Amino acid sequence: MADPAPFLSVTDLRSRTLSVAELTAALPRAELDVEAAAQAVRPVVEDVAARGAAAVLDASERFDGVRPEHLRVPSSAIERALAELDPGIRAALEESIARVRAVDAAQRRPAESVEVVPGGTVTQRWVPVRRVGLYVPGGRAVLPSSVVMNVVPAQAAGVQQIVLASPPQKEFGGLPHPTILAACALLGVTEVLAAGGAQAVALLAHGAEDLGDGTALDPVDLVTGPGNVYVVAAKRLVRGRVGIDAEAGPTEIAILADAEADPAYVAADLVSQAEHDPLAASVLVTDSPELVDAVEAQLAEQVPASAHRERIEEALRGRQSGAVLVSDLDQGLTVVDAYGAEHLEIQTVDAADVAARVTNAGAVFVGPHSPVSLGDYAAGSNHVLPTGGSSRFSGGLGVQTFLRGIHVVDYDEVALKSAREAATALAAAEGLPAHGRAIDIRFER
Repeated sequence: MADPAPFLSVTDLRSRTLSVAELTAALPRAELDVEAAAQAVRPVVEDVAARGAAAVLDASERFDGVRPEHLRVPSSAIERALAELDPGIRAALEESIARVRAVDAAQRRPAESVEVVPGGTVTQRWVPVRRVGLYVPGGRAVLPSSVVMNVVPAQAAGVQQIVLASPPQKEFGGLPHPTILAACALLGVTEVLAAGGAQAVALLAHGAEDLGDGTALDPVDLVTGPGNVYVVAAKRLVRGRVGIDAEAGPTEIAILADAEADPAYVAADLVSQAEHDPLAASVLVTDSPELVDAVEAQLAEQVPASAHRERIEEALRGRQSGAVLVSDLDQGLTVVDAYGAEHLEIQTVDAADVAARVTNAGAVFVGPHSPVSLGDYAAGSNHVLPTGGSSRFSGGLGVQTFLRGIHVVDYDEVALKSAREAATALAAAEGLPAHGRAIDIRFER
């Protein structure tokens, strides 16, 4: 009988010098055709914009296999979900909420005032978004942790109006999963919609005159939260009407490890990420061929024992996953910075020093006792993070996502006079004499 195929294909970069562009192209990466998905969901988004709740209900029946009795989840259902929640899960959610709140409390930014000249100040006020729509998926897994990760930073930022949407579940009578509703109850979120997919994003962005119960839904100003490619595509289509947090793709982990790393830990972390989705990316970057072999042996033991074996195998053997051999940790850092992973683990000697040199990652997990799974639930960090290399220019969901900076300019006459010459000269140079005149007139009367 032939030996089974290895889980991780190996890319050997030890003897290659590549530009950043070449390196990025050489690394494993999931393909996500958001544009094609956008064309597929455009009719749904436009239908919701035109027909409101009726279009959402039609789409729910088509895509979720259930037509909810209520798009707005009754408060009694939210209260009942909390009353019936398993005490152990409730305690875990409360612990997660407390830890995320502790981190987010330190991120709320005070106003920052600078006296540019005597009598002339510029102050930056940080103002929360008025109304936000938070999306929580309900596909392969129930994700009450995503309720926590979306709601807590919004509350810490001072957002006053929070609407949460999650797909209706056929087995729960067209309501979102009760654990999702219980998490909403714990956080005091009362405006909850039984809507999923592109139709939920469209509903949040456009609002509805009547949800079917005689109540209207006001549109939100910002939509956040993870979802599949169709949710991502819908967010792209409504961007501009509302703000969005990011276009998140399939989840991913990169592990930068050396010969001292424990192969059982490395394998377990690769498996945990592959468990999410067949498109999930699990990438090992190391200067140790022996570690690659040891991790492969561990995968051969751990994967068959996993609850979601088929999904994990598909993800690990997909083109988005694999092992990358580098000549040393310096090259390894170049590789992981080019990759810009959503989650980056550092399992090396002097892991904290190595982690401090990382410039591109959604979140960095330092050492053998900081696995990504900790960040998913109970580290206090946020697990809604940039994917697909977008950590090069964006960060994860946090308090700052829900804040806007507003400059307040306050100059007296003396301060304006000190800026008059520079401002009028620049106005003349740009061919905008009325700009200069608006300053000069204040000294001619």
